[in-house]
Amino acid sequence: QVQLVESGGGLVQAGGSLRLSCAASGSIFSINAMGWYRQAPGKQRELVAAITGGGTTTFTDSVRGRFTISRDNAKNMVYLQMNSLKPEDTAVYYCKMAVERIWPRYERDYWGQGTQVTVSS
Repeated sequence: QVQLVESGGGLVQAGGSLRLSCAASGSIFSINAMGWYRQAPGKQRELVAAITGGGTTTFTDSVRGRFTISRDNAKNMVYLQMNSLKPEDTAVYYCKMAVERIWPRYERDYWGQGTQVTVSS
């Protein structure tokens, strides 16, 4: 089995920063794409940022220039550094990883349980 665990959420004032972390554990052979999604109350889950196995990053327009995504392949971790936070960034943040297990050897997506980020105005 593979488990993803997020950490780092919390309450912050507008203009502040938070760093989210997501760690994968279990019978992992390799991890390809990693990403962060968020879901605000009454809204659909949306992609915030993603990073490929080769390190190419993408961001949704609303966070570009404020958020950065990075990964540590040795630790099977992905990070989301969030700066200049706005109240509209308030949501539950989820990490997702495309994991190839040791056995059986096929790739599938795994999700974390989510971490709450609340930005007060």
